[in-house]
Amino acid sequence: MRPLLLLAALLPSTATAQTFHPGPVFPDIAPIATIESDMAIPPGAVFKVVYDVTEQAPPGTRNRNFETAARFINGHVEAGVPAGNINVAYVVHGKAIIDLLKPADHARRAGGKANASAAAIAAMQARNVTFYVCGQSAASQGIAKAELLPGVKMAISASSAHALLGMQGYTLIPF
Repeated sequence: MRPLLLLAALLPSTATAQTFHPGPVFPDIAPIATIESDMAIPPGAVFKVVYDVTEQAPPGTRNRNFETAARFINGHVEAGVPAGNINVAYVVHGKAIIDLLKPADHARRAGGKANASAAAIAAMQARNVTFYVCGQSAASQGIAKAELLPGVKMAISASSAHALLGMQGYTLIPF
């Protein structure tokens, strides 16, 4: 063995592997790792965040972009933030709208595949995560409001949804 490789093998590792576990709010959607953060969350902090989603999941799979909110909520509740202090919205446009369609409408547009995102969306809506669809993208794809899953809201456009949420104090999370 070369001397540098031998030395590296003998030194203790400074990286520690994190174990992921079910989160306290969405145990079946987004596992989290417990993190000792150097960035303290102030007592009474209220989060208002919005995510932008444009990519459709491969047919028959859950849209992983929708797991992001569940992971955000799980991690912050585990860190001591009351769930009622966490407000999350999604603005969905482009082909991702297909992942917000009722079963028959989704199957018609996804090669007969079931909407694997529907159960996660319903679970998140039950915890006050709001989903807004870009009306312009929906119109360009021939998607009517009646085709959307229950509780999914239609906005004039993704731009207007982001602007209105920004006026309400929401911060866009850029991923």
